[in-house]
Amino acid sequence: MTRIGILIGSTRPGRKGDQVARWVHERAARRGDAAFEVIDLLDHPLPHLDEPLPALAGRYQHGHTRAWADTVARFDGFVMVTPEYNASIPGVLKNAIDYLYAEWIHKAVGFVSYGADGGTRAARQLRTLCELLQMGAVTPQVSLSLHTDFEDRATLTPAAGRVSALDTLLDHVVACSTEGGAATPTQRETDEAAIRRRVDGIIDAIKSRDLEGLRRLYSTDVVSFDIDPPLQHVGLDAKLKNWANVFTLFQEVTYEVRDLTPTVGEDVAFIHGFGRLSGTLRDGTAVGGMWVRVTFCFRKIDGEWLITHDQVSVPLDILGGKGVVDLEP
Repeated sequence: MTRIGILIGSTRPGRKGDQVARWVHERAARRGDAAFEVIDLLDHPLPHLDEPLPALAGRYQHGHTRAWADTVARFDGFVMVTPEYNASIPGVLKNAIDYLYAEWIHKAVGFVSYGADGGTRAARQLRTLCELLQMGAVTPQVSLSLHTDFEDRATLTPAAGRVSALDTLLDHVVACSTEGGAATPTQRETDEAAIRRRVDGIIDAIKSRDLEGLRRLYSTDVVSFDIDPPLQHVGLDAKLKNWANVFTLFQEVTYEVRDLTPTVGEDVAFIHGFGRLSGTLRDGTAVGGMWVRVTFCFRKIDGEWLITHDQVSVPLDILGGKGVVDLEP
């Protein structure tokens, strides 16, 4: 039977990763299509990488490395549970990954992150790392907020919808895993990964205030239903003008997304979820921003996925006639 390891990526005292891993395992154990097991890095104390040869060589000299390699090799796929520490993954998780190579490659992996903002930045870095190792990183992921998914920021109480998101992630990890490793990615999975990278490109370009970087992500005839008037912004120049206005207002700006769900066809695709723009204004005022609903629609043009339509909205209080801007995903 296919074996999936649920890896706890933190060893910090008072960590919440063990709660999250138990939640993942309890849900996964109800399935009959794979066997699931928690892997706790506390049970695998690894010093800072001390192998004299690169992991690519596959010649491990130390006993702790060989024991770790034997553990990882037993699994056909993984769910990695990671917190976000200073906008990154824990050092102990990076260290554990760096010890090995052949034991990781061609295996499926999904990500469950947690933190003040859902741990999304840590998950992005972890995804990039695993893809460099030729792992099959699935598109769905679960992001748990300390504000909304943990009672008193301490006890895991997942918000409505997190279970279905976890089930979707597990569906993909199991489907991409076999008794010998991850299946070759399908065209749809390859396209899903490309579209997610496009969204990552938006986040990076906004953070670096890079209008030219944004220009490369949109089609020339893009139609945008943005949050500000008028009803629509037609064409690439109109869309970039909106971003230029944002960069004029903000001294520092950040854009984050949660719960992105893609649907991909042969040459048309869309991805929807939630986004929040925040940062520091020119006068030094910190702006936390508001969560909005976002949808990006893509067309494959000359082999490249470009945004041809996007839409941003907030729920409307019908009787009051005002947008509801204090909701969190």
